[in-house]
Amino acid sequence: MSVTEEIDPLGTSALPGAAVAAPRWVKVLDQTRCIGCHACTTACKSENDVPVGVTRTYVKSVEVGTFPHVRRNFQVTRCNQCSDAPCVTACPTQAMYKRADGIVDFDKSICIGCKACIAACPYDAIFINPEDHSAEKCNFCAHRLEIGLEPACVSVCPTEAILVGDLNDPSSKVSRIVQREAVAVRRPEKKTRPGVFYKGAHQSTLDPLAAQRPEGGLYAWATQGDTRDPQLVTSGHPAAHNSSAAAIVSYDVPHHAPWGWRVSLYTWTKGIASGVLAIAIVLGYLGDLSFSSSTVRFAAPSIALGFLGLTGILLIWDLKHPERFYLIFTRHHWKSWLVRGSFIIGFYGAATSLFLLMAILGGTGAISSGAADNAERIVGGFALAGGVGTACYTAFLFAQAKARDLWQSPLLPPHLAVQASMVGAAVLMPFANAYGPHLALRALEVTVAVAAGAYVAFVAGEITLTHATAHAHLAAEEMTHGRFAKFFWPGLVMVAVGVAAPWIGVVALPFVLVGLLAYEHSFVQAAQSVPLA
Repeated sequence: MSVTEEIDPLGTSALPGAAVAAPRWVKVLDQTRCIGCHACTTACKSENDVPVGVTRTYVKSVEVGTFPHVRRNFQVTRCNQCSDAPCVTACPTQAMYKRADGIVDFDKSICIGCKACIAACPYDAIFINPEDHSAEKCNFCAHRLEIGLEPACVSVCPTEAILVGDLNDPSSKVSRIVQREAVAVRRPEKKTRPGVFYKGAHQSTLDPLAAQRPEGGLYAWATQGDTRDPQLVTSGHPAAHNSSAAAIVSYDVPHHAPWGWRVSLYTWTKGIASGVLAIAIVLGYLGDLSFSSSTVRFAAPSIALGFLGLTGILLIWDLKHPERFYLIFTRHHWKSWLVRGSFIIGFYGAATSLFLLMAILGGTGAISSGAADNAERIVGGFALAGGVGTACYTAFLFAQAKARDLWQSPLLPPHLAVQASMVGAAVLMPFANAYGPHLALRALEVTVAVAAGAYVAFVAGEITLTHATAHAHLAAEEMTHGRFAKFFWPGLVMVAVGVAAPWIGVVALPFVLVGLLAYEHSFVQAAQSVPLA
């Protein structure tokens, strides 16, 4: 018997004459049978020792209609066991991995708590365990399946609303239902090929934006979370009023944004670190700045290394297991842009350090000034490439966060490059103003003005053009008119002041830096504010 590595979700390999495929474990959730008893939730907690406050599975309920013509619909919510699992791709250490039988499992011992898997999951099915600080989710009770037992939720369901089986076995009950009856999956547009199928589910439960969410998180049974918590995805925003089905969510669980203010700040520090040396080197190549000037030789690389170090501190600080950060380099998963970005930052840091070393050697007379100048021009090319990569890789990191549509923009890489150019040139202006020459200061002022204008144009396009999805539209609404508008508009106005840099000079510096920080915070947090489940 030959076992295929890639599982065919349609089970075609089980046809006569085809190679026999490995099992493809899937679940069918028959919502016509679900009575909302929550036995599956409690059994899962008991079997897997899930702490209070988090769940691997729960039963969401939605009231459809208006009194007295109302009915309650349920949806059993959990990991969708995707064939193309975005959490596996995003995980930097392969702590999230896909087994040969199709189950997406996890290894807590190598989880660094980066939350990239949470940001990537379109189903909001992954959480950080508050006791061991590692990522966790439903894994089909793989330990029970391996010894011939059903998952705990299946064994306790009183109405047989939860079925588990091998999709590649045409004789299995789940295979017959999936192949022959009307079933649906959640968020098919994400192209993850889910392994959880819903039979008889109402659209208001499957689509997280179809049902209205109660103001203030006031659900039928309890108040869920503190609406003042900026990390909590609450219902007091435009997404709460997106119902077209006279439906309202009556029970849900709290949902938290995985990436907080440290990630917002990291995008800012990284922009300065990558832009300041890159702009100095470009102006050096163009002749507006001399490679022998103190601005290029010492100020630019020193500032770059300082902010690069701060970027690294923020990234490690944001991990739930910061002591395991080294696993990014020793157990790296190359498909993860968190890993790729770490190596890009490492390359840029090494090139910047070598650039500064050449400057020091030339300044102390250890090597001739001419030799130092030539060496800096050569090393500067590598540093420039590293700076561009450092500025832009976050666009690809955010793109792996399939859950968040606002970040899925092909214009994000050039947007980040313009951002780095703007703040890099702005930070260099005081040095050029103090040490000259005037030509260099003028070039930096023009760079800030052009980059600020381009940045405002990018943002204007983002908020005025029609978004491809309702999710992206609601996130943009939250950014411009919701909770994060108080950061967005002042930030955008302050960045726009940078357009006047040729006339106001170094006065533009604080406006550009503070404005960009405020805007970045609104962009990063608003994208995570739309409900996923």
